[in-house]
This record gives sequence, C-alpha cells and structure tokens, in this order.
Amino acid sequence: MRIGELARRTGVSERALRYYEEQGLLRPQRRESGYRVYSDADVAAVRRIRILLAAGLSTVQIVEVLPCIVDDDGLLVPDCPELVGELEKQRERIGSAIDELEATRANLDAIIANRRGPLPFSHVDA
Repeated sequence: MRIGELARRTGVSERALRYYEEQGLLRPQRRESGYRVYSDADVAAVRRIRILLAAGLSTVQIVEVLPCIVDDDGLLVPDCPELVGELEKQRERIGSAIDELEATRANLDAIIANRRGPLPFSHVDA
C-alpha cells in the first residue's frame, strides 16, 4: 500500500508517517519510481508507535524499545527483560513531572484564593 492508504488505515497524517520514517521508526520499501510501499505490518507498527508516544516516550526512545514490544491481542507487551527497567524509569520521570505540576497548581490556587476583590488591570487607550 502507498502512504495515503497507510494514513487512511491508521488515522495518522502522511506528514507524521514521513516523520516516523525519518526517525527510523518505519522502514518502507521503495519502488523504482521512489514511491514508498507499506505492508500490513506497518499498520501494526504505527499503532504501537502511537501508543508509545501517548505513554510519554520520545521517538528516540521508541526507536530503542520498538523491537522489544510485541502486540499480544491488542495489548503491548515488553519482550526484552531490560526494557521493563527503562519503562519504569520513564514512569518515574513522568511521576516527578506530575508532582511538580501539582505543586505549581497548588501555588496558583493559593494565590487565587488570597485575592482581595477584583484584580487591578491597566487600561491603555490607543
């Protein structure tokens, strides 16, 4: 199938698919004319890429982990023992970022709660 068909089947834009190829996540075959040719395996690969992106991994990380991820009846399963440790580290980084954002939100909540009447603003005439 060509890139337009892959985009239609996966719901991912052609631009994103080209980006995945640039990043080494997809390796389509090329016709003599230069057109990319994708297989059904690429449809599954795009699905795994999208799930891993949604899980907070960067494309650089996905290049490393994608060969160690298998699709077991719709569930992604790490197939390499060392991968679980890396995924746990990523989860800890995300947890730390969430903690920082929650602290920031709490600070904003405290500032908002302490306001006295309407907030002043300046009006500039043009």
